[in-house]
Amino acid sequence: MTEKFGAKSTADEVLDGVDLKGKRFLITGVSSGIGLETVRALAAHGASVVGAVRDLAKAERATASVRDAASGSLELIELDLASLQSVRACADRLLADGRRFDSIIANAGVMATPFARTADGFELQFGTNHLGHFALVNRIAPLLADNGRLVVLSSQAHRVADVDLDDPNFERQAYDPWVAYGRSKTATSLFAAEFDRRHRHRGIRAASIMPGNSLTDLPRHLRQEDLQGLFETVGKARAEAGLPPAELKDIPQVAATSVWAAVVADKDEICGHYLEDCAVAPVNDTPNPFADGVRSYALDADKAKQLWAKSEEWIGASTAAI
Repeated sequence: MTEKFGAKSTADEVLDGVDLKGKRFLITGVSSGIGLETVRALAAHGASVVGAVRDLAKAERATASVRDAASGSLELIELDLASLQSVRACADRLLADGRRFDSIIANAGVMATPFARTADGFELQFGTNHLGHFALVNRIAPLLADNGRLVVLSSQAHRVADVDLDDPNFERQAYDPWVAYGRSKTATSLFAAEFDRRHRHRGIRAASIMPGNSLTDLPRHLRQEDLQGLFETVGKARAEAGLPPAELKDIPQVAATSVWAAVVADKDEICGHYLEDCAVAPVNDTPNPFADGVRSYALDADKAKQLWAKSEEWIGASTAAI
């Protein structure tokens, strides 16, 4: 890697001087926040982007200024990650189109939601953040070009909880929205690690990322006082551990690691890893859930294989067949 970026880098700084004309990207969740900024930055540098969104009308309005300013292009496709029927319909449309992607960025997600289930009966956060992307990406894997990249958004919240392969839907335990969110984000990291192992023979590499904390629409299920309380808890926990205060990033900064991983970083250096602040994060197994770095369980190779097999079982499809 010839240039060093960090926590304060923006997506445009990461892509400075990069010409993406002729490159094609698929990004989920582009109607707001990190996804919208990721699309804007890539399209501004000449990329052709397909944005997969749950609400096409909302996305059309949100991305109008992106399309107007882009030197590349943006098209939208309908995708509800909380419905396997929608996931398969989206994937089949992309497969019928047949055009390849240089990178796929699994960006969409929900956070700390009240208990709910997807259309297929899965706990909403696990079903949306992990299983929806698992089903989509594996179905369209033939469209990912040789030497391409998969970037899956994880979160610092993976430090809250490992995956539960025996009771992923909280059928035998009390529901906790943060535990559910943490499990779903651990799952996304494990998915990226195992996808990397399975596809590296084609030169394809995958990584998960922690984009950074920012005031996007993601915490829309939290009351303002709850959100403020969360910030105070994080600050106290980091101070007690002798860590510097956590800083909120601007939207252009939280999109930086996504575009860095998808375009700029040496793919063979980031492969199978968890990234934060435009760098490979160190393994950090201290119990503090608000520390930096990645818990080793989120990259555990055996657990990644087990989750993959279970995920195939849950969605009712073998990735060897799709």
